[in-house]
Amino acid sequence: MRKSTLEEVAAAAGVSKMTASRALRGAADVSKETRAKVLQQAERLSYVGNRLALSLSSQRTNLVAVVVPSMSNIVFPEMLAGISAGLRGSGMQAVFGISDYDMAKEREIIRDMLSWRPAAIIVTGLDQPAETVRMLQSAEIPVVQLMDLDGTPIDFNVGLSHGKAGEEMARALLAAGRRRFGYIGSAIDRDLRAGKRKAGFEKALRESGLSFVAERFNAAYSSVAHGKRLTMSMLAATRDLDCIYYSNDDMATGGAFACLELGVSSPADILIAGFNGLDVARALPVRIATSISPRRQMGEAAAALLLAASRSDGNPPSEKIIVFDPEITGVD
Repeated sequence: MRKSTLEEVAAAAGVSKMTASRALRGAADVSKETRAKVLQQAERLSYVGNRLALSLSSQRTNLVAVVVPSMSNIVFPEMLAGISAGLRGSGMQAVFGISDYDMAKEREIIRDMLSWRPAAIIVTGLDQPAETVRMLQSAEIPVVQLMDLDGTPIDFNVGLSHGKAGEEMARALLAAGRRRFGYIGSAIDRDLRAGKRKAGFEKALRESGLSFVAERFNAAYSSVAHGKRLTMSMLAATRDLDCIYYSNDDMATGGAFACLELGVSSPADILIAGFNGLDVARALPVRIATSISPRRQMGEAAAALLLAASRSDGNPPSEKIIVFDPEITGVD
């Protein structure tokens, strides 16, 4: 079966070939009505454009490169869903790479993605090493750093302060009367945002003359199983805790299962506290305190920023930093 051509799409839509091409690329100077007509005819004719040819002529593809540290935690798929929703109808397409919390791997993924001449790039966090920062700065495309505000952004920044989130959780728990805290974390040396939350939590404890009574760490990525195992270990050695703060809700969920298995009343004896506000944590038979991170909304906001930047004709949006504040639940 013969492939449809751009000329046929343009003729069916009643526009020039150039206008049809620009409409299919999502160009800002094409009206919504014209673009809708072109897309309708392209779909009717099963037209598939040549993105490689477009990139050679414009020096840019319609791709938005997205780099995330993991897909094993639901947080990042939900963030990607927000980005995809935000890009819908724009003519841009998100493609992603996974760094496994490895800065060197992240740098190589970014280098490879930039070689495809994306229209913009979204990276997770603000802690890239100097070589990666220089590479992003020289790309001459919108760069959105997502999910963290604790640092100096390269260009656009969407997220929350993890240090502040840790501080505010500690203060809420202290106000609720908790005094003997344990900490359980996973891959803290690589999950830098979890490390910032821990540092913020410790800062608030120091201001009250307190510190963590016990700590347990796991080198692997966070999981319910690791959270349960480390909690069992901690409670076998230290039973006079009244609160355990975890690096995230995955680990905290494991802690809740450990308390159930050991017959430890939660939250009456030990309050379990995490971060992210995952549905699984809210569905447990015991209450977990958590900070709800609006990851889908952050993804949507990042997409909106880069779309505005890519269509600004040299005048970038005045709003370059979008701040989210997580809601704390389950403390009282």
